[in-house]
Amino acid sequence: QVQLVESGGGLVQPGGSLRLSCAGSGFMFSSYTMSWYRQAPGNERELVASISPNSGSTNYPDSVKGRFFISRDNAKNTVYLQMNSLKPEDTAVYYCNARWGWRGPYWGQGTQVTVSS
Repeated sequence: QVQLVESGGGLVQPGGSLRLSCAGSGFMFSSYTMSWYRQAPGNERELVASISPNSGSTNYPDSVKGRFFISRDNAKNTVYLQMNSLKPEDTAVYYCNARWGWRGPYWGQGTQVTVSS
């Protein structure tokens, strides 16, 4: 069955960095657009980064552009999110997402990121 397993979350001070990973299995990872979303308490889930199957295209909202960077390794069925210059408002549960046309979307269980001094 399809599985997406996130890791790498934790507590970090403002201005710090974290690298999230998401390992996929049970589907043709290299054909799927992979994305990271986040959801803070009381807020809707929002997209923070996406990457095309061949890594040729990435997309970020203005809130994270220039600070967050998404990448993928199709040989390892893994997508990454490098988060730099973290702010308290980046605190949220971060979710990995996979989609390919009508297939999916599939979601991971989420990993907590807390930015606090």
